[in-house]
Amino acid sequence: MHISEGVLSVPVIAVGWGTALAGISIGLKKTPVHTLPETALISAVLFLASLVHVPLGPSSIHLTMLGLAGILLGWSAVPALFIALLLQSMLFQFGGLLSLGVNTTVMGTAALSAFGTWRFFSGRKGGPQRLLMTGTKPAAAFIGGFLAVITGSILVTLSLFLSSRDLFSTATLMFAANLPLAAVEGVITAFCVVFLQRMLPHYVFGSANLGGKNPKKF
Repeated sequence: MHISEGVLSVPVIAVGWGTALAGISIGLKKTPVHTLPETALISAVLFLASLVHVPLGPSSIHLTMLGLAGILLGWSAVPALFIALLLQSMLFQFGGLLSLGVNTTVMGTAALSAFGTWRFFSGRKGGPQRLLMTGTKPAAAFIGGFLAVITGSILVTLSLFLSSRDLFSTATLMFAANLPLAAVEGVITAFCVVFLQRMLPHYVFGSANLGGKNPKKF
């Protein structure tokens, strides 16, 4: 889902940066200082997940872990993604600096779709970390991981199509290639969430979504 430099049109780049900066601002406000280690850990996971990728036209397909990031971090996933994408762009040329805003918007929205899906199917209010302590629903985690990839693929396809009609075939191919990846990510997300609940029931990720409250009180 890394869109390379020189592919997107100026209007798409501008909208992408505006949306990304808004998401980063909201995410930072919802990330208390004491939750930074957890957020940094997930950012590192996001960084590493994309190191093995398959080039596909102006983009690529690879594991994203966006569903897991959204479920565990909520809005804090957006700044975590921005840092991961920035380092990938500067160190490995995965995506471009001008397209960084669009890439952040695409993946941030994908992560938030998983967060929203998780909360909806779990039928509870409060941050996802409360759900991890009171009972995980593997189906909800799978759907969140699956939907994150689908959402990201749709947004990448739309970004390419709006930039140039000539990229329609590439965009369509990329979307089709990500369909099996969505299923794989759903399984990985469900496994990770279940594993965290069973092995680390008292270790809570994403306490930023609790507005700074001590998660041990729940």
